[in-house]
Amino acid sequence: MQIRLTALAVAAVALTAGCATTPTTGRAAAAAPVSSASGGTPAEELRLGYLPNLTQATAVYGDAAGTFAEALGATALTTQQLGAGPSAVEALFGGALDAAYLGPNPAVNAFVRSSGEAVRIVAGATSGGASLVVRAGIDSAQDLEGTRIATPQTGGTQDVALRHYLAQAGHEVAANGAGEVTVVAQDNPVTLTAFSAGEVDGAWVPEPWASRLVLEAGAEVLVDEEDLWPGGEFVTAHLVVRTDYLREHPQTVRALIEGSVEANRQIATDPDGAKQVVGTALGELTGTPLPPAVLDRAWAGIHPTDDPVATSLATSAEHAFATGLVERADLRGIYDLTLLREVLGTPVDDADLGASG
Repeated sequence: MQIRLTALAVAAVALTAGCATTPTTGRAAAAAPVSSASGGTPAEELRLGYLPNLTQATAVYGDAAGTFAEALGATALTTQQLGAGPSAVEALFGGALDAAYLGPNPAVNAFVRSSGEAVRIVAGATSGGASLVVRAGIDSAQDLEGTRIATPQTGGTQDVALRHYLAQAGHEVAANGAGEVTVVAQDNPVTLTAFSAGEVDGAWVPEPWASRLVLEAGAEVLVDEEDLWPGGEFVTAHLVVRTDYLREHPQTVRALIEGSVEANRQIATDPDGAKQVVGTALGELTGTPLPPAVLDRAWAGIHPTDDPVATSLATSAEHAFATGLVERADLRGIYDLTLLREVLGTPVDDADLGASG
């Protein structure tokens, strides 16, 4: 059985402390692998969180098309939608979620805050699909001085990307977002309204929000994040599970990974059909159907992938450490790709950040 809950249901049981608004003090240590196809018991329920964004197309499609539910079999699937990755981390910490699709920086923060105990990345999901879009007249990083730029949430993947970009351009920004450029954390729908009203000058956001700002509010693309990464590949979303859930129910986690891989296979096999499934689902989840032009533009920028693109996470982590929002830590053990490798039957690179026995 598949059940959908709103972000409010998650918030009711999540921790009340903010995820990444202050530097974490945890220091992760190298972790041992916990996944194995044998041992443990199948779970009665799997509570899965994801963000209603196109950058989480694997999750949106797998839920809407029933791919996850079919793979999980007798295990009941409960899905919950959240506003940003740090919110998903709090839900994982608070016991409201067993697994979640989220970006690299919330995953790093969760791992570090829990001294390497709370979570493991077990599969990839999406590469690409994030941009810095701005009002007319901003043509370079230097033009950003004195502006207000929005991101979905402090410490989230796009927030860290923006802060790193500003630092590279010589703009100083404090952890609270104050500085030569003011970084404003707000929900993506709020950003669309705020940009249209002239209250913010731009935003570093995932799809479909970048495309909505361009096509509905007249924003211009200053940075397509793909251009900042070797080969244009960088992790936007991957699958994370609670370590204790992985240890207790490896068969269930493997089934979820199988569903995730199958969802990506179906997306690759019929991208136009998958695009319509995802677009319809996002309209239902957000209450705002995506115009065809927005869906087409946004869909072209995302790349579902089973590979978690671990090398880009290592780089993103360095960027996060530099912001001061996350304390520098040893990330060895953040990946446990044992089950993914079994499902795919091929090696998958973990950038030497995998669990060690």
